[in-house]
Amino acid sequence: MPLPIPAPRAEGETRATSRPLHWAAWGPADGTRLLVVHGGPGADHRYLLPQMLRLAEAGYDYVTYDQRGGGRSRSAADDVGPVTWRTHVDDLARLADELVPDPRPLHLVGYSWGGLLALLYALDAAGAALPALGAPVGGGPAHARRAPASLTLVDPAPIARPLRDRFEAAFAERARGDAIAAMRAELAASGLRERDPDAHRQRSFELSVAGYFADPARARDLTPFRVTGRVQQSVWDSLGDFDLAPHLGRVACPTLVVHGRQDPIPLASSEALAAGVPGARLAVLEDCGHVPYVEQPDALWGAVLPFLREVAGGA
Repeated sequence: MPLPIPAPRAEGETRATSRPLHWAAWGPADGTRLLVVHGGPGADHRYLLPQMLRLAEAGYDYVTYDQRGGGRSRSAADDVGPVTWRTHVDDLARLADELVPDPRPLHLVGYSWGGLLALLYALDAAGAALPALGAPVGGGPAHARRAPASLTLVDPAPIARPLRDRFEAAFAERARGDAIAAMRAELAASGLRERDPDAHRQRSFELSVAGYFADPARARDLTPFRVTGRVQQSVWDSLGDFDLAPHLGRVACPTLVVHGRQDPIPLASSEALAAGVPGARLAVLEDCGHVPYVEQPDALWGAVLPFLREVAGGA
């Protein structure tokens, strides 16, 4: 079963964004602040916890938020107009200025979709023009961006539409695989739905995400979460036939890319990302799927913490 999540040191609602977004912080307030960007789109920050709080335990000021359309940042207004990748980049810019104000350096730690969002933010701050997305990033009214001081991208979402198509096909194939099919059949025959509805819901969640893991049984350790499907679809639709690879040379900050070798997201995506960003480093984790903070925490922190100590300081 998932581990308990400790209460945050502080939490609140943003004032700088066009709609209040929920944020929370753990760790020492006087530590180097890391802005942690969760995946989705349409999810919330809690499914990274408690495992990602290893950063707070290492002495960093861990600050995160629920992105627009998910978790405690979801509102009825999200059903009126589309939430797009531009919406999220502008929210991140405004939130960063509020929660990590100058002269504090902006160290972004992004997971999955949050890694792609952090990358989009960095490209936007660099003034990259991305015609594949329909217009230059930053075109039209938007909040001024400041360049991130570093990027830590953990199993980032694919950087191009064909790579995302490969991910979707790989994940669907895993979900139909023998191991997960057997787990699903076992649950159906268990009678758990009638005996313990809460346990049945938990087990059903585990089966829904098991394809992300090298070992499907490890899904039991992931904190359950829900995705707002309309928001997720709206964001991915807004990206169109995107391809960020030609623009990666514009990213000028130290960058670490971490990728589980058994992640259904193609390793080729992270390889291209690391090759395209000047000086970026790539750490490939063995026997690891898309959730290294659950499946291979020692290997994950063995890559991430030395990088952060180098670029952001800390113990």
